[in-house]
Order: sequence, then C-alpha cells, then structure tokens
Amino acid sequence: MALKTVVGQKILELVRAARRPSGAPDWRVLIVDELCMRMVSACCKMHDLAQEGVTIVEDLRKRREPLPHLEAVYLVQPTERSVRALLADWSTGGRPMYRAAHILFSEPCPDGLFELLAGAGVSRHVRTLKEVNMAFVPLEALLYSLDAPRTLPAVLSGGGGAQLERLAEQLATLCATLGEYPAVRYRDHCAHNEQLARLLQARLDAHKADEPTMGQGAEKARSQLLILDRGFDAVSPLLHELTLQAMAYDLLPIENDVYKYEASKGDGLKEVLLDDNDDLWVELRHQHIAVVSQQVTKNMKKFVETKRGMSTDKASMRDLGQLIKRMPQYQQELSKYSTHLHLAEECMKGYTGRVDKLCKVEQDLAMGTDTEGEKIRDHMRNIVPILLDQNVTTYDKIRIILLYILAKNGISEENLNKLVQHAQIPAAERDIITNLAKLGLEVVVEGQHRRKIPQVARKERVSEHTYQTSRWTPVIKDIMEDAIELKLDERQFPFLAGRAAQTGYPRATPTTARYGHWHKDKGTPAARSVPRLIVFVLGGVCYSEIRTAYEVTAALKNWEVLIGSEQLLTPESFLGSLAGLGGPAE
Repeated sequence: MALKTVVGQKILELVRAARRPSGAPDWRVLIVDELCMRMVSACCKMHDLAQEGVTIVEDLRKRREPLPHLEAVYLVQPTERSVRALLADWSTGGRPMYRAAHILFSEPCPDGLFELLAGAGVSRHVRTLKEVNMAFVPLEALLYSLDAPRTLPAVLSGGGGAQLERLAEQLATLCATLGEYPAVRYRDHCAHNEQLARLLQARLDAHKADEPTMGQGAEKARSQLLILDRGFDAVSPLLHELTLQAMAYDLLPIENDVYKYEASKGDGLKEVLLDDNDDLWVELRHQHIAVVSQQVTKNMKKFVETKRGMSTDKASMRDLGQLIKRMPQYQQELSKYSTHLHLAEECMKGYTGRVDKLCKVEQDLAMGTDTEGEKIRDHMRNIVPILLDQNVTTYDKIRIILLYILAKNGISEENLNKLVQHAQIPAAERDIITNLAKLGLEVVVEGQHRRKIPQVARKERVSEHTYQTSRWTPVIKDIMEDAIELKLDERQFPFLAGRAAQTGYPRATPTTARYGHWHKDKGTPAARSVPRLIVFVLGGVCYSEIRTAYEVTAALKNWEVLIGSEQLLTPESFLGSLAGLGGPAE
C-alpha cells in the first residue's frame, strides 16, 4: 500500500474516532501546525475530511475566529511552541474558542509539556488525548520527508544532538505507522550516522515495548532501515538529470510541487499540482525526456480515438486547444495532456542550447569514461571551454568544477584557484566549492596525500539502449540492491547490533514499565506481506535517487523500498545547502 494511502487512512480514522455519541453535534474543526498541515494536505482531500465531519482545516499559529459550537481536533507536534499556541485557545478568560478539544500529538509528548497541558484550563475540555506516531510527511507512494532542511548545518557544526534526536523520533514514527521494527544499519564513514542509528534504535525499542506486534511476521523480520549521509554520493545531486521529474525541478520554477505556465491565448496562467493524484504524471515522471512527449501524444491519441472514434496525427498545443473546444465534456482529461506536453516542451527549451552542451561533459566526469567506454585522461580539455563560456551560469560552472574535483578525488589549491579564475566565480560563492569537504570528501589536497574513502562496488549498467547523456546511475541504486540481497559490505555499512542469520534479524522484544500506555493507538494499518528497505539520507535526497527506489521496487516485486530525508534536493538547493554550511572547511 502506498505510503500516502496508509497515512491518509490513519488520519481519517483518527478524525472519525473523535466523533461524539450519536445525536450530538458532529461537525468539527481540524487544527494543525506546519508539519501536520503538510501531512494532511499531502494525504487527504477536503471532501474525505468532510465525510468525517470536518467543516474546516485551520492553521494553529494563525489568528482564528471562535467557533464555540464546534469541537476542535488538534493534530500537532508536541513542541513547546505548538502546545502553548493550543493553550492560548483556552485561556482567553471568556467563552472558549471551541466546544471541546481532541488532542492528537504527532509523536510522544515530553513529560514537561504533558504536565503543562494537564495543569492548564484546557484539561477539563479534553475529550481525547493520543500520540499517533506520524511525525513525517509522505510526499509520494515511496517517498517521505522529515521536513527539517536546517538540520545538516547544526549537525556538522557539532551542536546537532537535539536535531539528531528529533530525526530519530520522526523515523521511529514512520516505522511505527508502517508496523515495522527493522534492523538498523548505517554508513560507517560518518560518525553522525552511528549516533543517529543508536538514537533511532532506542526510539524503536520504546515503540516496540508499547506495541509488541511491531515487526511481527517472517517477512517483516527481514526489513532494514539504512542511514546514509550525503557524502556517500555527491555526484548525483550535481548532474543534469534528463528524466522528467528531476529535469523539471532542476530547470523550471516549480514550488511546492505546483507547476505554473501560460496556457493558450485568453486562458491566462494555469497552476497544476504535480502529485500522485495525477496518474499521467505518475506514469511519466521517471521516463527520459526523449520519450515523454511521444508517450503523452500516444496516450492522448488513444484517448481521443476511444471517445470520438477519430484519429489525430499531431499533438501540438494548438491541436489540443482545438480538441478541448470541440470536446468540452472531456476538458479535464484533455487539459491534463496539454499540461504535460507543455511541461515536456518547457524542459526541452531549457535543455536545447544550454544544458545539452553540459550533459556530455558532466557524464564524462561522473563516469570517468567517454561514450565509447574509454578512460578519459585529460578532463581539462573538455571543462575549460565550459568555464570560459559567458553564457553558462555561475551555478552550472560550479557544478562542473565540483564534478571535476570529485573525479580527481581532490585537487591542489593552485588548480582550484585557476578553475575559479577561469570560471569567474565570485569570491562569495567560492565557499560552495570548498564546503564540499564538510561532507567528508577531498577537495583541496597537497601532493599525493589523499584519504582513501571507501567506495561502493559499482555495477555495469551501460548498454546499447542507454542514452549517452544519461550513463550515470546513482550510487544508491547499487546500495539498495546489495542491501536487499545481503551483499552490502558490512565493514562499510554495519548493522547496529549485527545480524544473527541471513534470513532475518531477530532481536529481543524490549519491555517498559511505562511508555505511552496512556495514549496507545490501536489503529495501525495491517502489516504488509513483503519486507521493506527504508533508506534515510542525512543531508538531502535528490530526484534521480528517488527514481531508483521505484525502479528497485518494481524490479524485485517482493520488496518495497522507501526513501526519504530531512529535505529534497535539486542541484540548486544542493549548492545552496553547501553555501549554508559556513566558511571553508579546515
């Protein structure tokens, strides 16, 4: 079952459980904070909430009009800010904002905040108080976010203990929602990974003590949760990826998954949400741009022939505009084809004349070989013309320089200065390059003194069907496949407590005198019959890596791979995150 579906059903179940006895007023207001608003928006439609008695969804931290005849369902994080905002609704001194309160915390509530809540005036109005274990945002069927983009700078500065504890609890709620009690493993090259793994295991043990059925079953016993850091593969977030989703988010101004474009004359600006509710987007998003327009045209022609018994040999924007006018009853479906044709055309405009001249150089740097498979001995011959080109943006030049540094496993200070000078990189943006070292990678080295960074064994995937400008496969795909097949090097990626047998990872069930028994939630969805590999990348995950989770899941069929991070990365936001890591690495 898709992650968004699991969470959506659980939210509706929780709202349904807050109903009053038959005959009493049943309409309620759902009040959410920022994280939970994203969760609800991603997983629930308003008409589904309305069927459960929700008349309006409101933001906890915004000014709201009193609705004293309605009961309030609060779905919020147990943070001091959210709890105090909740208490403010019930401390006006006059008539309460709402008739009663149902409080659903997204994760375990700290004792101090629970005592604050219990001692406040709201306590006599509370009808429900639960911890529901959903402190994450399900963005797609196999993609989740912890929505904490400022975590990495704090962690790398040495003061990120609280942030890691927060991530651990959020990941534990993901596992609890899915009914998973996975074996935890991590990339050993980064100390923060092990720290996060140990914090996560403690949280998982606590949830398991509260709900002993977590992870039960022969298949679930094989599930794993793998913690990686961004330093395991800095190449993938830098490349110009040419599958539709990654390309669109790299080249077009898409914000919050909303694609805006100028429709045909007279129709003005259109806004389209690119999400799992759009079946054509789901079908196309991981396809290479070279076939997307053809696929849209094929689907549209098939649709038109089915509805009208007519054929059309073309699918230009003008043709679609005419079809929509001639077939108004199918306007919604035809507009969908129009949107995705427009999206593909905009991507191709960005590619032609700008990105096309970069892709071959980037792929050669990433692969270390040319399109014939021959090792490249002099990358400078290819990259200098790019760096001198006044029509190439500063960020694209920085991407090329970083790929060159990664290909060489570090360069001298003198060579770095020459590259920066050729590319005319502003002094303020030079730190983007040097800060790559903060991910544990070599940037500036002297002589031959380079650290040997353990590498994942790569599989040969280039064939006669591979696009020459898309030869690179993200490292994470090899890691996923090897983890599932139990071939992943345990020296580089150890299990937290080792594994007892190749067929499973049995661990003693923890017990506790008190963990959440006052809030126990029995609404957890039924367990799946296949094991899961849950991947978390500290420092951000990019769209080409997200695609691989779907590819591995589709190829294996008897496993499900979920992937996520505290933030999603485009190449531009990856460079922005490097810039945000502070000054040059020592």
